[in-house]
Amino acid sequence: MDRIHIDDLEAALNHWRQRRPASGSAALAPEVAALAEVYGRMTYRRQHEIDAATLPAAAHAAWVAWYASTPDAPCIAICTTNQGDAVCKGCGRSEHEVQHWPSMSPYAKRAVWRRITREGTAWRFNRYAERAQERAAPAAGRDIDSCQTGPSMV
Repeated sequence: MDRIHIDDLEAALNHWRQRRPASGSAALAPEVAALAEVYGRMTYRRQHEIDAATLPAAAHAAWVAWYASTPDAPCIAICTTNQGDAVCKGCGRSEHEVQHWPSMSPYAKRAVWRRITREGTAWRFNRYAERAQERAAPAAGRDIDSCQTGPSMV
């Protein structure tokens, strides 16, 4: 059974809220309204997951469109499963998940994404994420003339 977690529903809802904000009359975009109805029911019932087959057509279409806007695979091109690891150190997926990723449903892929994000042990969430942030951060307090580009000539 394909399940959608409330975190993914909330992410889809926020995606559509940013993409199609409420109009001047405060009317919600159709995607937002459809997802908000499901999210509200889940929250009221304290449900963490919902069967995707039970979603109203408009909510399902909005979720699928959000899913299509997300990265497909968590791969960072450093796969250690081909070196014998049961779980890839780069992305956190099991060897089975890496091998069968192309044939997995969007719901199964999101479940894997939630798990590896929650665990946070893969390199994509620590070493390489930190490096990417360091590269993106501007060199505070330094102007371009004071940066050395080669070995010091002292």
